[in-house]
Formats: sequence, C-alpha cells, structure tokens
Amino acid sequence: MKLEVYKQDGTKSGETVELSKEIFEIEPNDHVLYLAVKAFLANQRQGTHKSKERSEVRGGGKKPWKQKGRGGARAGTSRSPIWVGGGTIFGPKPHSYRQKLNKKVLSLARKSALSYKAKANQIMVVEDFNLSAPKTKDIVSLLSALKVTGKRTLLLTNGTQENVYKSGRNITKVHVLEANKASAYDLLNNQVLLVQKSAVNILENIIN
Repeated sequence: MKLEVYKQDGTKSGETVELSKEIFEIEPNDHVLYLAVKAFLANQRQGTHKSKERSEVRGGGKKPWKQKGRGGARAGTSRSPIWVGGGTIFGPKPHSYRQKLNKKVLSLARKSALSYKAKANQIMVVEDFNLSAPKTKDIVSLLSALKVTGKRTLLLTNGTQENVYKSGRNITKVHVLEANKASAYDLLNNQVLLVQKSAVNILENIIN
C-alpha cells in the first residue's frame, strides 16, 4: 500500500511511502483490540479511592446509652456503620487496576488498529518537520492546509519534538505523540492519523 507524502503547505511532495502489508493490511483481530483498549484504560486509573471503615472513624469510644431500660435498640458506639457519621461497610480500598498483556498481543492489537485506519483511508503522511519555537499557529496552519481542521487528529512524530508537542497541546481534538509510544487505543481514538514520514519506519520497527 502506497501513500502520498504531503508538504506542510498541503501540497503533494511527489514522494510516496510504501506501507508494510504485514502491518497495515492484515485481517484485524477485534478481540485482541478489545483486550488492549481495556488494559490501556484500566492502567490509567490511579486506584487511590478510600473510605473509612468502622475502626478508622474518629470518636465513638463511649457507649451512647445504657444497655437496657430505654426501649430502644442497644448501641455500643456512635460510629456504627448504620449511624450517620459512622464507618463505611465494605467501602473502597486503594488497589492497583493494572492489567498486563503479552508483547505479541499488544503488537497484534497495534497492527489491527493500523489496518482499520488504512482500510478507512484515515492515514496521512506529512514530510518531516520541526519547529524552532512553540507556536500553536504553525500547527493550526498545517492542519488547515491538510484540510483536517476540526477532526480528532493524532500526530505521530519522529522521536521527541518538544516544540511540536507544545504547539499542538492547546488545540482541541489534537494529540501529539511520539510514534514509538502510540498504543492501540491511541491509534484508534482519532479520525485522522497524521504521521511524519520518518515516523512510519519507527512505527513499523516498534511493532515488529
């Protein structure tokens, strides 16, 4: 599969990029994609939720009233879980939500995601570029020239490009990410996958 390489002004450069059939033209595995996306979202959770149980609530050391003679239910503490201000029964405790997948599963998930994007014609290749300083308007003009303004866009860069990242982070629906850090969720969660020319090889090498 061949894709045209676009310049920053939106015109075609005359170059083409050959996409690997083993990565961009496989039969997608939906179940593996589900596992990868589920694991990715689970791993974003901090797991710091906590509520106080009966032994952790302040107060309640004195018996509220005598055991017999009042006609009411007996009570030993004012911090019982059935009282307002009491401890929580079976409340949430801090724990990890982390899910681990094998490398082969993650690799197949990425291949499946890229094959879906290629089949839907949602991949665009742009020539390599960098910015001398963070300027949001430079990324805005690039998106406008490529006619993808307003679309949820993932820009994959060749390595760390801090100025490009800072220029794109304030734009709604735009996400800038290093090609070697893109997960299956990142590759799927967009309408346009915009890839720098040299980042295509990085993407293929990492997945293989």
